Amino acid sequence: MSYRRIVTGHDASGQSVFLSDATAARTTAFQHVPGFVTSLLWETQPDATIPASSGDDPAVAASSWVPGPNGTNLMFITFPPDSVMMSPGFDPMAAGGEYMQVLPGLAEKFEMENPGMHTTDTIDYGVLLDGEIHLELDNGAVKQLGRHDTVIQNGTRHAWRNTSDKPATMLFVLVGARRA
Repeated sequence: MSYRRIVTGHDASGQSVFLSDATAARTTAFQHVPGFVTSLLWETQPDATIPASSGDDPAVAASSWVPGPNGTNLMFITFPPDSVMMSPGFDPMAAGGEYMQVLPGLAEKFEMENPGMHTTDTIDYGVLLDGEIHLELDNGAVKQLGRHDTVIQNGTRHAWRNTSDKPATMLFVLVGARRA
């Protein structure tokens, strides 16, 4: 799976220009979790400025999939059916190592004793683009999402569960926040 990313900016005279039009560089189809695909498309730092011309790709340069306070990250995530993780050939150690390598800053947030559960200091806007998925909170409450349903995730402990037999793709914008 690939995602086209178009970036605009300004030329020296202040006119709008296309800075880039290419496949998002930081997309990974996981080897040890078949069907799990992540793509970090953009990142902004707290002191972000509007880029005047093309330069370093902030998604490629990002050191974490979780932004710091007032930073943002834009990403697509395709969740395979949960049955992938229940299959006899699934290797949780290999999958965990791949998570750590591909998803720095986010992988460390997942709880070993409660697979899928995690908490980040972010406000997340999540839109289900395709498929169906369930959002589970730490108290066991669950909501099923359908296509185009939107979640505003306020730094709560949660997990995404795909109990269907098809992948589910979500678009996320993570906004770094501080806990009250």
